[in-house]
Amino acid sequence: KKMIKDMIVKLKEEANEEAEHNAWCDTELTTNKQTRNEKTAEIEELNSKIDGLTASNAKLAMEIQELESGVSELEAARAKATEDRTAEKAKNKATIQDAQEAQEAVKNALAVLKEFYDKAKDATALVQGAPEDAPETFSESYKGLQGESGGVLGMLEVIQSDFARLESDTTASEESAAEEYKTFSSDSKTDIAVKNADIKGKSDKVSRQEEALSQTREELASTEKELDAAMDYYEKLKPSCVSSGTNYDDRVKQRADEVQSLKEALKILNGDDIPMPIESGRAEYATGASHQGE
Repeated sequence: KKMIKDMIVKLKEEANEEAEHNAWCDTELTTNKQTRNEKTAEIEELNSKIDGLTASNAKLAMEIQELESGVSELEAARAKATEDRTAEKAKNKATIQDAQEAQEAVKNALAVLKEFYDKAKDATALVQGAPEDAPETFSESYKGLQGESGGVLGMLEVIQSDFARLESDTTASEESAAEEYKTFSSDSKTDIAVKNADIKGKSDKVSRQEEALSQTREELASTEKELDAAMDYYEKLKPSCVSSGTNYDDRVKQRADEVQSLKEALKILNGDDIPMPIESGRAEYATGASHQGE
């Protein structure tokens, strides 16, 4: 009799211990599953963030490269334009100076010729009359090529006008080229400044995102370790908490049946022929919620 009573007590203690263990398993498995789900979601989010930052930095790098190429092209164009402008300015200056000197020379030549022709027109022969035996060409005083003077003077005046027009056209061309160069220089300088500012802004953004990438990768590594730890803990919980074969409800039922059988045997030994209903025995030990495998 004592042995049967001890077995009943032991079975009840086992039932209580298993109920406590089952409750603990429920809590641990629920918490572990939540942790695994949270860490998995965090890892997916962090990977997505890393992909986004990496793609953004790659795009920014291409944009910076294009901007730097644009700046280099503009600087090269400015250098070439400055070189060409310097050469053109020197050439125009020389052309204008030559035209001015030529005009001055023609002006002086015209003055000399006009003076000569004016004097020749009024000149008289040293001898009023030519000798009887003098050649026919000496019959009149020499007054120069006055008949052709208009042609010579006119030709020089045309030349003087050509040089004046050359000076005027070259001066206008120089002023136009200088203004065009000034505009190009100003516009390209502004464009370079804008591009350099854009390069700086994008470079700063790349630096910030590189720092964010580094931090995100560190966070990802830490989160992956946390997930690994949760997975390891889950594996440790499996043998004692995840059912393999008979589940918790079945074990409760089997234990209750065993206790009921022991009680009936004890009653028989005591001379009591009235058996206790089996269902009431089961209900007495069916404590705690049943647990299924994760």
